[in-house]
Order: sequence, then structure tokens, then C-alpha cells
Amino acid sequence: MSYLIVFLGAGIGGALRHGVNLGSLRLFGQGFPLGTLVVNVLGSLLMGLIAGYFAFKGEAPQSLRLFLTTGILGGFTTFSAFSLDAALLYERGAIGQAVLYVLGSVFLSLLGIALGLAAIRWGVK
Repeated sequence: MSYLIVFLGAGIGGALRHGVNLGSLRLFGQGFPLGTLVVNVLGSLLMGLIAGYFAFKGEAPQSLRLFLTTGILGGFTTFSAFSLDAALLYERGAIGQAVLYVLGSVFLSLLGIALGLAAIRWGVK
């Protein structure tokens, strides 16, 4: 059942992300990936609000937590999950690990994109 809950939430989040991207393109053009920036920042803000509420203010069933965080926000942006992981490491006092996680995630993700693009370019004749 948890997979269905996440699946439904991710569909909603993905559709929302698509809407933000289309709206950004219409309003601001293609010169800067503003839609992605908005999605990442907004998704991280919402993840903080939701995770903070569940942690400090209210109880919620695991199914609701999955639907909102892993589902909707995971479909909206995985950057929100990355941001939460980094913040939790920092709040636990694992500052070195948090810095390593952030720098490693950014560097290795960019490297992964570069390698993937290069592999496709080199494979295309």
C-alpha cells in the first residue's frame, strides 16, 4: 500500500513541477532555469515546514508522511530530500559529514551528468 501512496503523490508532485516549469518559461523565457530554481527552493521550504511540523508539532500517520514528503515533494523535487538529509546531519552535530554530503552530492551529481552526456556524445556516430 505504501508504494501506491508514494506513486500517487509523486504523480501530483511531478505535475506541479511541470506546471511551474511551463509557467516560468512563459513568464521569463529560457535564458535561466528559473523554474528549476523555484521548484528546488520551494520544495526545500515545504519539506522543512512539513518535516518540522511532524517532528515538533503534530502526529501524523506514516501514510500521510509518505504521501506528502516522499510522494508529492519527491515528485516535485528530489532536491528537497537532499536538503532535509543535509539539515538533519547538521542538526545532529555531524557538521563534517553534512559538508561532505553537500559537496559530494553536488560534485558527484554534476560529474554524473557530465559523464552521461559524454557517453552519449561519444556513442553517437
